Amino acid sequence: MRRYTARTFGLELVMLATTLVVAFPLYILVNLSVRSRSSTQSILTPTTDPTFENYRTAWEDAGLGRALLNSTFVTVLSVAIVVVFGSLAAYTLARVTRAWSKVTFVVVMVGLLLPFQLGMLPLYSTIRDLGLLGSLWSLVLFYAGLQMPFAIFLYTGFMRALPSDYEEAAMLDGCSPIRAFGQVVFPLLRAITGTVIILNAVFIWNDFLTPLLYLSGTETATMPLAVSTFVAQYSSNFNVVFAGLLIGMVPVLVVYFAMQRHIIKGFSGGLKA
Repeated sequence: MRRYTARTFGLELVMLATTLVVAFPLYILVNLSVRSRSSTQSILTPTTDPTFENYRTAWEDAGLGRALLNSTFVTVLSVAIVVVFGSLAAYTLARVTRAWSKVTFVVVMVGLLLPFQLGMLPLYSTIRDLGLLGSLWSLVLFYAGLQMPFAIFLYTGFMRALPSDYEEAAMLDGCSPIRAFGQVVFPLLRAITGTVIILNAVFIWNDFLTPLLYLSGTETATMPLAVSTFVAQYSSNFNVVFAGLLIGMVPVLVVYFAMQRHIIKGFSGGLKA
């Protein structure tokens, strides 16, 4: 066993200090969200008479129920498309060793280098010409295309380290390449799939600019849009504002904490993950 040294103690102090720095704003957010507006307590003092009236006000006045459903629809469908098509594309690029495969991979990776802001105007024009402005499908189409290169990059690197013996044995038993991928290879990708899901889900759920562009002027809103409108309406009542912010944070936090171990496994991965 390793000895407990002064260096270990110092590292523990650093980690504790970092935790306090990160947790302090969250404590303030939660503490004020359950406090009545008339309270005169310090923001640092734990609320002695908590109330959930702020959450009720935020939920009803901001229309967060509808926004929650919209964000869930966009996030789940976009991530599902990215996972399915990204893994299939990466499987082909990882297993085919011909020159066109390497060229295709380089072309796909260019999508990681070009900032999507360069294509905002032509993308907006395309979405408008398709008649999708104000529709959640415009967001699904945008996010699926935007996040595909990153997913292909992660899947390809993972699958190149994955022995091909598994699917070859399945094909010898009569499986088609698609069936071998679905029943043999894809289950082995659960670690990197978890990474792809959580990274994409957090980005899509929290994105504000894209829904602002494509849904502006309509009654359709995602959580960031709904919370933004709500904050502007209740800018003088921080207790209700903080309650609304927490409602918007909770779903993605639950998903993140449920799948956080897959992030490390996906990046450090291989079959040992």
